[in-house]
Amino acid sequence: MTSNPPAGQQPGVSAPAVCKRPGCGNILPAQDRGRTRQFCGDECARRYHNDARALAPAAAPADSADPLAALDAVIRQAAVLTRAALDQAASLDPARVRAQIAEAEAARRRAEAAAVTAEARAAEAAAETQALAEALDATREDARAARAEAATARQQAQAAAAALEQARHEAAGQIATAQAAAAGQVRAAQAETARCARERDDAAETARRADAEIARARQAETDARAETDRVRADAARERDTLREQHQAQLDAITALTAAERARAERAEQLIDTERADRRHLTSTIASSNGNGKVSRAAGGKAGQP
Repeated sequence: MTSNPPAGQQPGVSAPAVCKRPGCGNILPAQDRGRTRQFCGDECARRYHNDARALAPAAAPADSADPLAALDAVIRQAAVLTRAALDQAASLDPARVRAQIAEAEAARRRAEAAAVTAEARAAEAAAETQALAEALDATREDARAARAEAATARQQAQAAAAALEQARHEAAGQIATAQAAAAGQVRAAQAETARCARERDDAAETARRADAEIARARQAETDARAETDRVRADAARERDTLREQHQAQLDAITALTAAERARAERAEQLIDTERADRRHLTSTIASSNGNGKVSRAAGGKAGQP
């Protein structure tokens, strides 16, 4: 493949290629082999594709029920367009244009200096031209595949947006159901809280009554203990009194017993004395009676003739 060189360009010298991104104008770096570069760097390639995606956004569904999402998409698109406008305005800066022209002139001079070497590689250039043509065809195929992938991605994005909208509706329904359930649970919890409060008040009243009963029971126990102590003291005093009375009775009985024993002993002594006196009297009488009988017997014998 051959083409006529543009005016002012020497034959056999290729014109310097510039970056594909609008507003850049940088010269593409020279390369010996491989696919033909279209961008001066990865940053320009990324910005070119981002701008291409931003300038042709997927149309938002007309029946979208979320104006905030549409507003967010418009704001993002405005930000991208603003950035592209700023880049284009920067690319139109006279100083930058002059710098780009100077760089292009320097690149042209470097290309003219490399033309001598290019003449020696003319034969190889033809083969490389064929390879470049094939690479160009492959690049076109890649571009078509990329466009197909972009269309597929766009369709997937639309499907994802529809799925997101469906999920949003389902989430809204689930949220409403959850809110209703939560409201019911809150009402039940409030009723349960009120019931617990009533039970707490009842328990507190019962506890107060129990405390009062316990206080009365303790007072009654204290009174019972005091009464018991008093009864025990009275019983102790009565016991001591009874013990003293019994002791006095025992002492009196002992004294009476001793007196009776003394009286009995005196009576026995008197009885013994009386018995002795009776024996003595009896013996005296007996002796007196014997002497009388003897005297009467002697007198009788003396009176007999």
